[in-house]
Amino acid sequence: MKFLYSDTQDYVDPNYDFIGDRSAPNRERYWDDVYAHEIMDAAPYDGLLVAMSAVRQAKGVAKSKVRYSTSEEQLLLRIGARKFLRFDGPNLRDLMLLGDCGAFAYADKPEPAFLPEEVVEFYLDAEFTHGISPDHVIFECNLANPDVPDQVDGIDRFQITLENARKFIGLVRQEGSPFEPLGAVQGWSPQSMAEASAELVAMGYRYLAVGGLVPLKVDAIKQVLETIRRKIGPEPKLHLLGFAKADHIHQFTGYGITSFDSTSPLIRAFKDEKANYYLENQEGGLDYYTAIRIPQALENTRLMQGIKRGLFRAEDLVKMEQNALTMLRNFDKGMGSLQGTADAVVEYHHYLLQGQGEDPKSIEKALSLVRTRIERTLRSQPWKRCKCSICQSVGVEVIIFRSSNRNKRRGFHNLGVYHQHLKNTLERSA
Repeated sequence: MKFLYSDTQDYVDPNYDFIGDRSAPNRERYWDDVYAHEIMDAAPYDGLLVAMSAVRQAKGVAKSKVRYSTSEEQLLLRIGARKFLRFDGPNLRDLMLLGDCGAFAYADKPEPAFLPEEVVEFYLDAEFTHGISPDHVIFECNLANPDVPDQVDGIDRFQITLENARKFIGLVRQEGSPFEPLGAVQGWSPQSMAEASAELVAMGYRYLAVGGLVPLKVDAIKQVLETIRRKIGPEPKLHLLGFAKADHIHQFTGYGITSFDSTSPLIRAFKDEKANYYLENQEGGLDYYTAIRIPQALENTRLMQGIKRGLFRAEDLVKMEQNALTMLRNFDKGMGSLQGTADAVVEYHHYLLQGQGEDPKSIEKALSLVRTRIERTLRSQPWKRCKCSICQSVGVEVIIFRSSNRNKRRGFHNLGVYHQHLKNTLERSA
């Protein structure tokens, strides 16, 4: 089972100054930055997924969804995605590179943003090893298996996805099958998804990409996979699109899953309320730790609001910020107490909550919870137990919730931990 990471232009400055909190004045975005597979000893995934909607602006695709500039898109298509992503080193050049349409970017439109002809051309220019047929997301999965969906245009989306798949595989064959095609599966129920899967297999697909799983709970995803497998048998390969339940992968080893993509290990590094740092435990599971929030005093929106409203002074804020950083770094060196370090961080966090306009009772409750999580992290010092190149290089900085260069490094670390966890899980289930 292969773990793919969905490219979202995630890279870091390898020369970032953590003490001064700045990059060099002459640093150029992308050109001077490094991807996770460059900064870590080994790639923290088995391949990359690139969404067409993240690269190319199109009618119906919100500009906020497009991650690439026009010049970056042109460069990617000129030199190929593997070279653009610098995914072409000796240990990387044979790894999977999967093209996808990124259907969520146009999900609110009546029709997909890209035609099958455009998609095939994009995949060819990008030189992907695999490519998924253009689909149209169906926003429901009724486990009762009704004959028709509740969603008004659900049938239309179902038929559009299948018709696109039919055209897509024909076009790929005309081009001499330069990449392996995956047929996209959409449906409003486990049964309709199984029917779609059977149609795709009849078209000639040997690799299916199951969509619509993002909002589903673990048991619902299992029912979908069981129903699909009963219909198509064990032979066709399955890819799970946007598998948000990646942390539950140990429950999915019996469904013949060939690959899946997920961004959750990286995203949780800076979007989860408490599970920001991954570490595999001795029992073979994953432990999660809360990163220690010390935001940049004069760059944080909530803190600046507090200053503007006269709740506190900028100079006091900066003093508290620097004290929290100093205490944490000293604690890491064995020069301070856990209690004193937690006090400094919580005191600074109090300003953050004030800036949000929280009432005193809510602030007190929130600070109690923050302290509990911080003390657990400080007590465990997980960054000292991790042997990955990120933690070995930057140490305690990886656990500080502050600036993109720290937060994304923590995300890269999470990807590496998760990738190894997947390997260990598969070995145990073999």
